[in-house]
This record gives sequence, C-alpha cells and structure tokens, in this order.
Amino acid sequence: MLQQIDKILVSVDDFLWGIPLIVLILSTGIFLTIRLKGLQVRQLGRALKYMVKNEEGGEGEVSSFGALCTALSATIGTGNIVGVATALVVGGPGALFWMWVAAFFGMATKYAEGLLAVKYRVVDENGHALGGPFYYIENGMGKNWKWLAKLFCVFGTMVGLFGIGTFTQVNGIASAVNNFFDPKNAWSVELFGRQYSWTVVIAGLVLTVCVGLVVIGGIRRIASVSQIIVPFMAVIYIATCLVILVMNISAVPAAFVEIVSSAFGMRAAAGGAMGAVMLAMQKGIARGIFSNEAGLGSAPIAAAAAQTKEPVRQGLVSMTGTFIDTIIVCTMTGLSIVITGTWNIGLEGVAVTTEAFSRGLPFSSEVSGFILMLCLIFFAFTTILGWDYYSERCLEYLSGGKQGVVKTFRWLYILAVFIGPFMTVSAVWTIADICNALMAFPNLVALLALSGVAAAETKEYLKRIKNQ
Repeated sequence: MLQQIDKILVSVDDFLWGIPLIVLILSTGIFLTIRLKGLQVRQLGRALKYMVKNEEGGEGEVSSFGALCTALSATIGTGNIVGVATALVVGGPGALFWMWVAAFFGMATKYAEGLLAVKYRVVDENGHALGGPFYYIENGMGKNWKWLAKLFCVFGTMVGLFGIGTFTQVNGIASAVNNFFDPKNAWSVELFGRQYSWTVVIAGLVLTVCVGLVVIGGIRRIASVSQIIVPFMAVIYIATCLVILVMNISAVPAAFVEIVSSAFGMRAAAGGAMGAVMLAMQKGIARGIFSNEAGLGSAPIAAAAAQTKEPVRQGLVSMTGTFIDTIIVCTMTGLSIVITGTWNIGLEGVAVTTEAFSRGLPFSSEVSGFILMLCLIFFAFTTILGWDYYSERCLEYLSGGKQGVVKTFRWLYILAVFIGPFMTVSAVWTIADICNALMAFPNLVALLALSGVAAAETKEYLKRIKNQ
C-alpha cells in the first residue's frame, strides 16, 4: 500500500515539476531581471548595507533585519543540508550549477516579492501587519482576483503543514540525531507497524515541546529567536564548510569543472546527455527553489511585517535572503559533497552530507557528525517556526482574521511536527515538492501582472535617493 502511494506521489511530483513549471519560474526571474535592469547585480552592495542597517520609523511589527531573519529562518534549513545532498545524488554535481542559475534570477523575483508585500500590506491600529501574495493579488490586481489570493493561501497552509514547515524539517532532524547516536538502531521500538530507534522518538518529542513553546508567542517571539539562532548557526556552518574547502583546496578547481560539465551532460554518453541535463536541471532548480523559496511567495509574508516605509528598501533586504541561502550556504554544502565524492556512493539524505563532513574535516567522524547534527537541528528548528508564521498568516486571510481558527491550527501544526519523524524520506520530499509547485503558480501570475508596478517603484526610489 505504501509503495503504491509513493508511486502516485512521484507521478504527481514529476508532472508538477516538469518542464512547464521550471520554464515559468526561470522565465519569471529572467523577465524581472530584464525589467529591473539587472538590479540584483547593480544594487547588491546597497542591499547588503540595508540588510544590517534597520530603517528608522515606519509601520510594522519587527525590524527589517528581524523580518529578514524570520524569512531566512524559514529558508535556511534542511534544504541547504539534506536537499542539496538529495539533488546531487539524483541529478549529479550539475544540479548545483542549476541551483546557482535559479538563485541568480530568483534574486530579482525575491526583490519584487518583498517590494510588493510592503506596498500592498495592511497594518491595523495596533501595528499588526498582514501582507504577502494574498494582499498584493487582491489589492494590486483587483478584487476580481481574490479567488487567486485564496488559492495561494490554501496551498501556503498545505506547504507549512505538510511540506517545508513540518515533515521535511523534523524528518531531517530525527535522521541526523539517529545517525549520530544510534546509527545501527540498537535501541529500537515498534510504532505504527515499523521499527524506530528510541533516538528518533525522543528527538521528535523534545522538538515538539520546543516548537510549541515558541509558536504560541507569534511573530515577535519567532523573530527574536531567529535573530539569535540564524546568524550564529549560519556563520558556524559556513566556517565549517570553509575548513573542508581549505583542507582540500587542490580539489576545488576540479570540483567546479565537474559541476559545470555535469550540468551540460558532458560526462554522459551521447544518447543520454540530454536526459542527464534535464535531470540535473529539474532536481537543481526544484531543490534551489525549495531552499531559497524565490517565487513561492513565502518570504514576502515575513517582509510585510517589517518596520519600514520604503517598499523598495525592503525589497532589497529580501533579495539578500536568496543570495545568502543559495549562493553562499547551498554552495558550501554542494562543494563539500562534490570534493569529497560522497554523492555517488549509495548514501541517501543527510547521510551524504554527514559522510562529506567526516571525510573532509580534520576531526574525528564523531566530532564532524556532531557539528553537522547541531547545525541541522537549529536550522530546521527555525524553519519550523518560520513556516508556522507563514501558514498562520495564510489561514488568517482565509478565515477573515478569526483567531480561534488560527489557534486551532497551531495545535495541528504541533501535531504534524510530532508525526514528522515517522514519515519515509522519499515520501517526505515528494510531498514537499508537490506543495511547493502548487503554491508557486498563483504567486508567479501576480508577479508578472504587477511587474510594471515593481519597475516603476524601483525607478522612482533610486532616482530619489540619488538626488538626496
């Protein structure tokens, strides 16, 4: 029965993440890049400056940096550690190249999302900010498109409850803890007709309690936790990967050659070159979008809560999220895996990255495994928190602001966190991919429809600050 369900899920996933959606996501990013005149290159320096310098005044619930950390908390997670490994195992090293391509154009997409989120958000007299694709669809495209906004919210709630927010993150944490403390499943218990290590059960219970304690506090508590954990753990993870690169510096040039050649099928036999390219492209773009979420419409929900009066400024801050997530963090993971050659030795999921750390770091395998486990736990934990916020905002829009519905959802979300460790790896990632694809369609339609607004706002803002 489970095998049949897996086959059905894979078929749906392959259909949704086929050529049409990949073309739509990339073409939207390319179109916005052209319309915004390569803003992600021209204004990257300004964006990085704005990232660490909060704007004074303006409506909103959290600082611009707090909003960015909330968005990063939802993006820097298992996608950067487990997702990259999964993409390389299935699509080869070339998948990393297509992640870069998706991220480059995704920066323009993320910029437009952040800008529109602030421009069309709603802030009540208590400073409670609500915004994102559902409001820039309704207020930007018009009331006749409210059905599209509601459709986005339905998919957004599903992604949080069944996709990125819960199952994949908890599964990644449980797997990492299990691989470190009980790799041979010596201490196991039978649950739901299957054998599970006690480490999985305990990790699931502890995580469920911790998530419950934080999500009750809403955006302010989530942002305060994220501002501490995200920068600290990102620095630790990047520094660890840099140690691997430095220790294997002579292999770095060959790794880049392998990534590029694999991306274009140069290592495949003539008849299978196109198939290899399409597989690398599909897995690379899918995992890239899964990781940085450019085009999905999730990050603008956090951006709308920022204390700012300049939509363009927040758009630039939002854009740095994709740069940090994929261009920096995912690249570190991908290079570590390619250099150490752990992508083609028959491992799956987090075990691929764990083995890469074990081979590449000048420490014992226990120390290497512990470092990766710690990074994965904190990254995934903050992702769970961030997606609870996203899902709640989607549900708040759907329910007309009924807090009773939102509070009930929180308990369902916590229950989903508890269930997460007992899902299979393949089923977890497939469900997440399906939810991602469904969520992307309404948002991409809105971004294309409102691209003229984003271009006009950008031109006016840059002209204004130039004359100051």
